[in-house]
Amino acid sequence: MAFLNSKGIEQLGLKSCGTNVLISDKASIYSPEQISIGSNVRIDDFCILSGQITLGDYIHIAAYSALYGKFGIEMESFTGLSPRCTIFSASDDFSGHYLISPMVPEQFTEVTGGLILIKRLSQIGAGTIIMPNITINEGVAVGAMSFVNIDLQEWGIYAGVPARKINERDRTCAELAKKFR
Repeated sequence: MAFLNSKGIEQLGLKSCGTNVLISDKASIYSPEQISIGSNVRIDDFCILSGQITLGDYIHIAAYSALYGKFGIEMESFTGLSPRCTIFSASDDFSGHYLISPMVPEQFTEVTGGLILIKRLSQIGAGTIIMPNITINEGVAVGAMSFVNIDLQEWGIYAGVPARKINERDRTCAELAKKFR
């Protein structure tokens, strides 16, 4: 894995970028002027970031993850996406009443959505899909291959299709994160 050097990151034209940021040279960044990245962030190979995205500090976005931020995606500090996660802040109407494609004029499509907020100390398991207008509250862990279409309550462990709460999560990591302030 090769990461962009500081000049390569600067040339992306990001809205803002902190220090100690590692972005794979194989990641795809669209609409960089709408993307803010904090410090101590790593974005791995074959990730896609597009639209309004705000990343806090100490974040890892693992390989093959995609963030589609038409209506906004915010990941607070100490959060992460395991490989192959997909986050959709927008969704087309598949009823057949509208056309579906970014190449079709907007008056013939019906795209709806809302902000995705992943609050601090949350981790999303591999292959998980998150639908629009969702809040994943502080300290949540989502199991691999889950489908998130509801807000997730703080310090829960969720898994499944659709995601359901299966347990409570230990809060020790919150104490550990305080050492980074």
